[in-house]
Amino acid sequence: MSTDTPILMRDLDPSVRPREKAMRDGLDSLSDAELMAIVFATGMQGKNVVQLSEDILRDNRGHLSRLMRMSVKDMCRRYKGIGPAKALTLLAALKLGERTVADAVRDDDTQLLSSAGAYGYMAPRLAPLPHEEFWVLYLSRSNRVISERRIGQGGVSGTFVDVRLLVKGALEELASSIIVFHNHPSGNLRPSQQDISLTKKIRDAAALFDIRLNDHIIVASGSYFSFHDEGII
Repeated sequence: MSTDTPILMRDLDPSVRPREKAMRDGLDSLSDAELMAIVFATGMQGKNVVQLSEDILRDNRGHLSRLMRMSVKDMCRRYKGIGPAKALTLLAALKLGERTVADAVRDDDTQLLSSAGAYGYMAPRLAPLPHEEFWVLYLSRSNRVISERRIGQGGVSGTFVDVRLLVKGALEELASSIIVFHNHPSGNLRPSQQDISLTKKIRDAAALFDIRLNDHIIVASGSYFSFHDEGII
């Protein structure tokens, strides 16, 4: 076999081909690298697709969430053997998985009665982002989600929030209460003084219309900070 061409899936020994293994034993039997190999389909010069996938995962310490933070250009620039088509296909697969998890949480129509439940609801959307976003959940009297809206989007260290639009949305949805969220891409969960001031501003503005601010949750990968639990609101 020439080393000048990518190593194809069919070039692997049948016993270790991820597709055949998945058909035989189910997708749960595959490692993350083997699942990525199915997405990529081909390797590169001198390296089969499973080895290529293992190298990429190793570079990210096994964290798929780190890959989600990359753009197509970033991935192509960083990894030899990954072109725009492969990068886009992988990122689309990861995004679909993220939305599947989020949909599963939303589909059971559970009440959001704790900070942990609220974090679990929004973490799949916010935790992987490389920039800050600010979201609000509008809740019914029984704390079920009426709707969700992104109120602001910014850079790595901040985002602008128009409190008037946030409260206007609550009135339009006839919400009884709200929970607000934003993420910290840095992973630092401690609120800034600006975060605290904004929270109190939202609480006071909503209270004018008998709308309760249940919580403000800062989301990072794998953890969160609750203003309610910490006694800030």
